[in-house]
Amino acid sequence: MADADPKISADSMHGLLDRQRAAFMADLPISLAVRRDRLTRAIALLVEHGAALCDAMSEDFGHRSREQSMLTDVNAAINALKHARRHTKAWMKSERRPVQFPLGLLGARAHIEYQPKGVVGIIAPWNFPIVLAFSPLAGVFAAGNRAMLKPSEYTPVTSDLIARLVPDYFDPTECAVITGGPDVGKAFSELPFDHLIYTGSTAVGRHVMAAAAKNLVPVTLELGGKSPVIVSDSADLAQAAERIVLGKMMNAGQICLAPDYLLVPGAKEGELVDRIKASASALYPTLLDNDDYSSVVNDRHYDRLKAHVDDARAKGAEVIVVNPANEDFAASNKRKMPLHIIRNVREEMTVMQEEIFGPVLPIKATQGTADAIDYVNAHDRPLGLYYFGSDADEERRVLDRTISGGVTVNDVIFHVAMEDLPFGGVGASGIGSYHGIEGFRAVSHAKSVYRQPKLDIARLAGMKPPYGKTTARTIARDFKK
Repeated sequence: MADADPKISADSMHGLLDRQRAAFMADLPISLAVRRDRLTRAIALLVEHGAALCDAMSEDFGHRSREQSMLTDVNAAINALKHARRHTKAWMKSERRPVQFPLGLLGARAHIEYQPKGVVGIIAPWNFPIVLAFSPLAGVFAAGNRAMLKPSEYTPVTSDLIARLVPDYFDPTECAVITGGPDVGKAFSELPFDHLIYTGSTAVGRHVMAAAAKNLVPVTLELGGKSPVIVSDSADLAQAAERIVLGKMMNAGQICLAPDYLLVPGAKEGELVDRIKASASALYPTLLDNDDYSSVVNDRHYDRLKAHVDDARAKGAEVIVVNPANEDFAASNKRKMPLHIIRNVREEMTVMQEEIFGPVLPIKATQGTADAIDYVNAHDRPLGLYYFGSDADEERRVLDRTISGGVTVNDVIFHVAMEDLPFGGVGASGIGSYHGIEGFRAVSHAKSVYRQPKLDIARLAGMKPPYGKTTARTIARDFKK
């Protein structure tokens, strides 16, 4: 493959976009074989360099569990690409649509063709730097597009490795990687792409959307938010506690879909807290030297999490630190943080106002599920919502009465692993979605095609001047109730 400069300047990005778009237009239509080949090459990159990518992520984080990185980043991205490769042929098929009576009887036909848009920009975040770059690529390549990828500057080792590897598998006019800091990211988001996919914080998402609007670039924004867990009176608390802990402590809570806070009936709160402590201790009996437990990505985020805890404590919250081995975290420079359970929370605490993105778990006592629903609905619509319970009617009320990007019932996070389910938010948690056919269609143009028969339809319908009795009958027909 031709070499690509991973340190491309902001001034050169527009030229690269122009070259990708020219190559795209020259190759139209994009065959099934080409699309599958690009997906196959992306899979090969991950299969052949998965171990090195895991090492890079661990270096960026200070420590990151290799098994977790394989499962949640490398394997997850491979699965997304393989799913797209398996279904591309079906997704590409045109879709026949009915035409108004009696046009169909007269020989008229209509269908939709899903045509690639062109060049898609992808801005990937630091918390899952592989899967959140390559999973969107699955839809982009399946749809026949080309891609420019901007990985996060917060994981520079991983980003630089991606930038070095991609030219070994793709020509720069097919897929190119742009690395750099905020200034490069800003310039990247202002490029006149045919579509832009951004995964990250709501605050930055607003800037990305504003930048894209200057060129009327359509966007897919996955923005996270405070994903609530509603625990019902009917929930199996032992099961709920273990599954909540697993989701909250994976990647040290640095997950856009991590359970952000719990809504628990007051009478069940004490028991659930005890079970959460027991589950956390069983899953992670030690933390500092435990290869299974990841570090907080950098000092800024570590200090931010400590500030959340200090703010809650200062405002009257009870803070429970789950430290089963009584390790001295203050003497460590590993940026590992134990699970902090926060009880007696109030709205003015920052843990109840901002997405936490770390191993800090506020618990709010409620008067029952109806009260929990009201609380969720009084706040921004979350990316994920989780319900634990065995009451089918109550579960139905939660699904009907709340609006969120997605829902997992009796677990957390798992809906994002289902490739046939769209992944995205609603309102403040995002716009649009990717994964599966929805991801394919998000970066495709649904082109309407109508084929007129040889008959003079306009004359038969009375649509040609001079208008007369046939025209009047056509108008009158549409006025019938």
